Amino acid sequence: MQRKLEVILIASLAAACACAQSPAPGSDNDIGVNTGTEALAPKVAATLKKLAGKPILWVVNTDAAPAHIGGNAALPRLSGLAPRQQPRIVAYENVLDRVSHRQPRVPDALWPNDEYFRPMKDFSFNGEAIEVYHVPNALTDGDSMVHFRRSDVLATGDVFTPSRYPVIHTDQGGTIQGEIDALNEILRITVPLKYEEAGTYVIPGRGRLCDEADVVEYRNMATIVRDRVRALIAKDNTLEQVKAARPTRDYDTQYDKASADAFVEAIYKTLANKK
Repeated sequence: MQRKLEVILIASLAAACACAQSPAPGSDNDIGVNTGTEALAPKVAATLKKLAGKPILWVVNTDAAPAHIGGNAALPRLSGLAPRQQPRIVAYENVLDRVSHRQPRVPDALWPNDEYFRPMKDFSFNGEAIEVYHVPNALTDGDSMVHFRRSDVLATGDVFTPSRYPVIHTDQGGTIQGEIDALNEILRITVPLKYEEAGTYVIPGRGRLCDEADVVEYRNMATIVRDRVRALIAKDNTLEQVKAARPTRDYDTQYDKASADAFVEAIYKTLANKK
């Protein structure tokens, strides 16, 4: 229980600083999930040293967002990783393709150097079984989630952000169905405790610490809004008419209303192409 609380405490920092660690007593290194921006790295490293005090040797990038990969070089060094050691940076292969072609050029030190291409990559680190899942065509074509099995903590990246609507990048392979499938994958992994509360802890890309019930609510919202947009498309409404109909109306008090139009537009684009 103490170990789980420690992972949750540090992973909760992920919601604010885009970094999570899996500490293990007696070990020399840690593993991080996303690293924030380079500018935030000193602040994040200082906080993590207070909590765990161990260098980050492994990093998992859940996608290619600059706010998730920007500290890949700086944070491991600032956490105390020796100059002779090279951090292992895990990501789905499409993340490497994305960063290697981005302009302006992304420094090589920020690129993943341990890419996987199967549905899941698993490995053991500090006595913890780590499972990295690819969730295809969710927000992008390269999204991953990370499950710390022994601690029963799941870091979702931005496929689950309880404070805002999903930000689906259709130009990077994202689709509404892929996003819903990713949320269902979270629900497949998570196990609640009594009264459907607690159990597996879910660390979102940003926002508060969550559990399975929170993901169910978010998944239901995404599914309902998708179905509303689909019904409007079936009646030959244009994108502007769909937006004017406000299919997110009854959810706008719960999620950031500023992200609603972009969410509806992404749904429209991925569904209208299949009409």
